Amino acid sequence: MRIDGEAYQRVLGEELRKLRRKRGWTRKDLNDRLQSEISLQTLATYELGTRHCSVVRLVELCVAMEELPQNLLARVHRRVFADEPGRVRLDLPRIVADDQPELIPLRRWAADRLTTATVPELQVELGALDWMAELCGLPANDLLARLHAMSGIRTSP
Repeated sequence: MRIDGEAYQRVLGEELRKLRRKRGWTRKDLNDRLQSEISLQTLATYELGTRHCSVVRLVELCVAMEELPQNLLARVHRRVFADEPGRVRLDLPRIVADDQPELIPLRRWAADRLTTATVPELQVELGALDWMAELCGLPANDLLARLHAMSGIRTSP
C-alpha cells in the first residue's frame, strides 16, 4: 500500500477542522484549551494540511477537543485508503491533466467540478460511472480500468 503523504496530511487537517467546528470553537477557542503555546497561524496550517503535526501535538489537540487520537486517525485512514462500497473515488486534478482523447467529456466535467469543489477528489456511485462511460463512448469496465491507470483512483471491492 502506497501512502500519499500530502493527501493524508490534508485529510488529517480536514478532520481536525471538523472536530473544532463541531464544538463550535474558533481557532482561538481551541488555542486557549491547549497545554502549550501555539500560534493561530500554526493551527490554521495544521487544518489546511500544509504543515506536519507531531504526534505529541496531535495528541494535545485531540485531548483539548476530547477526542481519542486513535479514533481521529482511524477516520483519516478510512478516508485516505478505503472507499465506500459501491463507489469510485475520482481524483479530479488527475482526470483534468490526463490527455486521452476519449476522456475529453470526463475532463470537462472534472474541470467544472473543480471550480466548485472544496476538495480535489470525490466519490461517485458506480451507476454514475456507467453514465460517464457512455458520455465518453466507452464500456464502463474500460473507463474504470483507465481511471485505475491514472493511479489516483481506487475502487472498493
